[in-house]
Amino acid sequence: QVQLVESGGGLVQAGGSLRLSCAASGRTFSSSRSYGMGWFRQAPGKEREFVATINWSGTSTYYADSVKGRFTISRDNAKNTVYLQMNSLKPEDTAVYYCAADIRKYGSTWYENSGSWGQGTQVTVSS
Repeated sequence: QVQLVESGGGLVQAGGSLRLSCAASGRTFSSSRSYGMGWFRQAPGKEREFVATINWSGTSTYYADSVKGRFTISRDNAKNTVYLQMNSLKPEDTAVYYCAADIRKYGSTWYENSGSWGQGTQVTVSS
C-alpha cells in the first residue's frame, strides 16, 4: 500500500498562485500499464476529475484542458514527491485536490487504478 500526503493548499485571490506537494511512501507502482502519478480534484457537488499527470521518469506530462497553460506538474524521484504549480488561479479551480499514485488511461479517460488517495488539500480561490 502506498501512502500519500498532500500539502500546500490554501486561500488565494483570483490570479494568484499556489504550489501543491505530494509525498509518497510505501509501495510504488511500476507496472507497464501505469503511466505515473498525478492530481485529481473534486469541487463541491461534482465528481472527482483529472487534473494532471507525469510519467515515472518525469519526461512526459498531460493536463486537463481546463488547466493547460496555467498548471505545471513535476516530480522529484529522489524525494518521492510530486508537485503541482498552479498559476493564474480562477474561482472555478476551487476544489479539494488529491494526489494519485497509479494513473492509467483508458481511451481518452485518465483514472486512478490503485484506490490509494491522500487526504486531499483544499484550494479556495476567491474572486
